Parts: sequence; structure tokens; C-alpha cells
Amino acid sequence: MKNALTVDLEDWFCVHNMSRIIRKEDWDKCDLRISANTARLLSVFERHQAKATFFVLGWIADRLPDLVQEIEKKGHEIASHGYSHALLSELDPESFKIDLEKALATTQKCSTRPIIGFRAPSFSITEKTKWALDILSSHGIRYDSSVVPTSFHPDYGVKGSPLSVYPIYPGLVELPISSIRVLGINLPFSGGGYFRLLPYWLTKYFIQKCHREGRPVVFYLHPWEIDPGQPRLKLPWTKRFRHYHNLDKTLDRLERLLQDFEFATIRETFNL
Repeated sequence: MKNALTVDLEDWFCVHNMSRIIRKEDWDKCDLRISANTARLLSVFERHQAKATFFVLGWIADRLPDLVQEIEKKGHEIASHGYSHALLSELDPESFKIDLEKALATTQKCSTRPIIGFRAPSFSITEKTKWALDILSSHGIRYDSSVVPTSFHPDYGVKGSPLSVYPIYPGLVELPISSIRVLGINLPFSGGGYFRLLPYWLTKYFIQKCHREGRPVVFYLHPWEIDPGQPRLKLPWTKRFRHYHNLDKTLDRLERLLQDFEFATIRETFNL
């Protein structure tokens, strides 16, 4: 079964965990490490004949348009991750509209195909921010991949939402982050910190379980997650653990993942 491989194209300092330490006004002072890390990812993808959907942060596209163009030239899909990595919970409809329009205008210059996909920073489409769906649809977005179908996470999740692809708004489908149901609870597992913190054999078992249920997996990661040499900041211990743990193991695990399973873009996997 073909699965969807996705990359949130943002650098180490763009992460929400860093937002109280590094102001957005100071992002340009930070060490840009994303080009080298993305080149490593592209090399791994090419070696395993895997294609991915890159949810590009507009701020990155503004500064590194050649990088985004190179991603597309290698056969990957370009989608939007917003411009400023502002969580939807921090925005109102008008400010989100402005951020989205800026992101699409910037990123579309780097892509030869229309951008039809969106992922909210930190999966911040929740019950309280579903007002964003109308704005996405009216700006040509045909699919969203922001919903985590769980209720236990403090920052994101939509309780009771489907585990498989589903229509979430007229003209807009939702591709939720893959989760499995255990003892009546939906547990996300398919990427990011889950991929780094869980043993690989468990990730593999969960993917196989999804396949037995007839569900392709939507997997995600960030370029900074393969970079153990990134700057280490003083974070609260829970955030420090989530952000830095097993960075030195991610690339090897990714190699195993791409050996064990077939991956393609969201468009190809779901025929969009």
C-alpha cells in the first residue's frame, strides 16, 4: 500500500517550542540550517524512490526560493504551511487570511503547479479554529492535513474525528495525521516526536495495523529532526526532551521506514 510522506519545511528556530525564546523578529539572526538538512532528506528520498509533499513555510520560501524550486524539480509536491508559523489559535480570521495570502503568493512563485494543500503550524486546526476552513477553501486549497484525531494532547487534536480521509468542508478534504485506536483512545504515531521517541518496531507495527484496516499512512517530519548538531537552547525539560531526544537516530530510522514501506506525495497517494 502506498503511503503519504510529508515534510514541514521549517528551520529549527521556527518551532513553536522556541517561540518564547526566539522572537520572530530575530529569525534572520539565526543560523539557517535548513538547506543542508533538506538536501540530506532529498538524497535519502531519491535513494529509495520516495516522493513527498513539502508543506513550505512562506518565510523560508521568501529567503530560499532556490531550495523550494529544487524540491519541485526532484518530483516532490509543494504545499503551504502558512507564512509566519503562527498558530491559528493565536490569529483571528482576518490575520489568518493575510498570513495565508502572503504564504501562497510567496510560495507559488517557486512552484509550477497550483498549490492545493495546507497544513497549519503545530496542527492547530481544532474545534475552536474550524473557521479557517472557509478561508482555505476560498483560496483554492483542496485538502488540509492539520487535524490530529485525538483528545489527549494539550495543544492540538479534534476529539471524535475520523481516522481516514474525509470531507471536512465543502470542496475541502481532510487527511488527518495517522493514528491507531487502542482501548477506545486514538493514539497518533506517524511522525515527528512520535517517530523519534517510539521504538522503530512499534512504528512499523502501527503502520502495518493501519494497512490491515485499509488505511494509507500520512507520515510527517521536519528537516531539523535529522540535525543533532543544531543549537541547543534552555527549554523546560518536557519540551527539551520532545525536541532534542533521538535526533541522532532519525535519519537511520527514516532509511528503515523507506525500505519497509512505499511512499509518495499526498496528491498521488490520495488521487487529488
